[in-house]
Amino acid sequence: MEAIRQFGQYTLLLYQALRSVTEFSTYRNNLFAEFVKIGYQSIPIIMLTGVFTGAVLTLQTAYQLDTDLYPVTIVGSIVGQSIIIELAAVIGGLVLAGKVGARISTELGTMRVSEQIDALESMGFNSVTFLVVPRVLAGICMFPVLYITAATLGICGGVLAGAIDGILPPAQFMQGARQFFFPEDVVFGIVKSFVFGFVITSISCFKGYTAFGGAEGVGNATTQATVLSCIYVLLSDFVLAAILL
Repeated sequence: MEAIRQFGQYTLLLYQALRSVTEFSTYRNNLFAEFVKIGYQSIPIIMLTGVFTGAVLTLQTAYQLDTDLYPVTIVGSIVGQSIIIELAAVIGGLVLAGKVGARISTELGTMRVSEQIDALESMGFNSVTFLVVPRVLAGICMFPVLYITAATLGICGGVLAGAIDGILPPAQFMQGARQFFFPEDVVFGIVKSFVFGFVITSISCFKGYTAFGGAEGVGNATTQATVLSCIYVLLSDFVLAAILL
């Protein structure tokens, strides 16, 4: 029953947020601030994640295909497609669930238990419009940018690892990557990043917005937001793969 109750509260919060999207003047400043926090400030961790994901995947793929049965360019094909279709979006989403999701739930949870949200509403502000809408919109807009960054740097990391380890020259890596490159794979990755951005920010906003119980309650809300975001990122990844592939 508790799960059903929380799902109902979550749905109601999303409905209130959807109704408030047109009130742009209310959340404009917060929206641009969230663009910076969710997008710009997440670039370093996304760059690190993308580069090392591509590098490790290249080394492992070359190790598993250490045979004369396949051309060496197949390493670039496997690494390129794996990063574009799956790893850039999913690993990036899981990392951002910890960074972005935890920050959002902590911020809103602290505001809730310290009665700042109640103070906003007593002054006539729509707290959902002012606090929830900009965070969800920023996640939906910035996660595709972070996905493209992760995918690009993942392939660059694969090229670099292949060259440093002597597995294959960069030209052969890119030849294999181009051979099995399909534009619809990029579209699929961007669609997944849109969904992940919505899932992570909306769940984190809900957990923070409904937090209670002082500092301990904020900690519990942050933990739940991070865990649920990771679970639903993986679940939505499976659903999208089953529908779109």
